[in-house]
Amino acid sequence: MNSNSAFGADLQPFMGIPSFMRLPVTRDLNGIDVAILGVPFDSGTSYRTGTRFGPRKIREASLMIWGHNSTLNVTPLKKLKVVDYGDVSVIPTSIEHTMDRIARTVSEILDMNVTVITLGGDHSIALPLLRAHANKFGPLSVVHIDAHIDTWEAEFEEVPFSHGTSFRHALKEGLIRGGEYIQIGIRGPVSGENDYADAKSLGARTITIHEALEKGIPGILKEVHERLKGPVYVTLDIDSADPAYAPGTGTPEVGGLSSYQLLQLVRGGHGLNLIGFDLVEVSPPFDHGDITAVLASNIAFEYLSLLAMK
Repeated sequence: MNSNSAFGADLQPFMGIPSFMRLPVTRDLNGIDVAILGVPFDSGTSYRTGTRFGPRKIREASLMIWGHNSTLNVTPLKKLKVVDYGDVSVIPTSIEHTMDRIARTVSEILDMNVTVITLGGDHSIALPLLRAHANKFGPLSVVHIDAHIDTWEAEFEEVPFSHGTSFRHALKEGLIRGGEYIQIGIRGPVSGENDYADAKSLGARTITIHEALEKGIPGILKEVHERLKGPVYVTLDIDSADPAYAPGTGTPEVGGLSSYQLLQLVRGGHGLNLIGFDLVEVSPPFDHGDITAVLASNIAFEYLSLLAMK
């Protein structure tokens, strides 16, 4: 009997304990390649809360993933030793303390030479994740798939941190390599006419949804591969998908990417020096039929498949 059997890997999706893909739940990282980590934090949101329940629901939805990626022709769990590491012990009333805990927890995992796939949570968690990865790998190349630029100076007057400020801080802190930060799928109304120009001045290459649809996914991926030369971190906000495909999110924006286009974008990372990934902003209270969580779990599976192909 293999080690997964005790956790129900041979059971039907509606049975057993819902860890991610029914993986063993452990913090023993000896001999482990990849750790799935939840960050159930949503106190950085500016509109609808609920993403604290994202990691749990994504795990539940992952039980429908049978294991073999037919598109990439790889079975990740046959190539990699993967565990569900559980969740960061967040503090809902303190974003600063929670960010410290995220950075510390992820650094401990990375110190064991284990790759981290993080399930959020709101997008404020990206900043401590980038801090931990940059501390391990040096300045990062970053692919940021989102509806929003998240480079605003402050959303709440004197409060510096929220889910809309992570990448401004990351750029100013030198966590991202110069010229190697690409935002994909950006769209919707913004608070000021200079918001996109401000993101560009900070160092962002912003590919709006209009440009993305004109270029097509192959054109975007060509630029990604040409531009990103360092260790590549991928951060994906589920609101990059059109609300028709992902209604369960805190700040939905119409006119987004389809589920298939998101899968194409993630699969297109094959060949990059991939070192980390987060998927954020899944808010189950606003989901319908769990379609957002199902999409999110499959996107995480695609990234895990890419790691197996390395």
